[in-house]
Amino acid sequence: MDKSTIDVFLKKTRIASLVTLNPDGSPNAIPLWYEWNGETLRMFSSRDTGKITRLKNDNRACVTVHDPVGAPEAWVTIEGIVKLKNTGGRELALKLVPIYYSEKIKIKKTLEIWSKKTDWVLLELIPSRILSWQS
Repeated sequence: MDKSTIDVFLKKTRIASLVTLNPDGSPNAIPLWYEWNGETLRMFSSRDTGKITRLKNDNRACVTVHDPVGAPEAWVTIEGIVKLKNTGGRELALKLVPIYYSEKIKIKKTLEIWSKKTDWVLLELIPSRILSWQS
């Protein structure tokens, strides 16, 4: 895929798999919501999670986003360094709720609960390499 095709692909609502490294170097993958701005992939998390602990120890990571089974094969993998920021995580989380959830009651309940949380962290994946495929 070229840059513009990658941008279009990543701006669609999909789940990303974030891979971080355990202390022994083994990979650990977890699904996350994300936002792509054309230069960085932004995600959010609570502060006291395994992924944040792993990223504090080793900030190298990769994310893969792909189409579901049955669709023509297409995927993007971004490798790079994750910067953890103490601001912006809550705002991103609240922004993505109505994008990732379609049921109005679920959106309302999630926004009520998440807007009270104070332990958000913003994760920014700065790409060093982007791989992609589209059949």
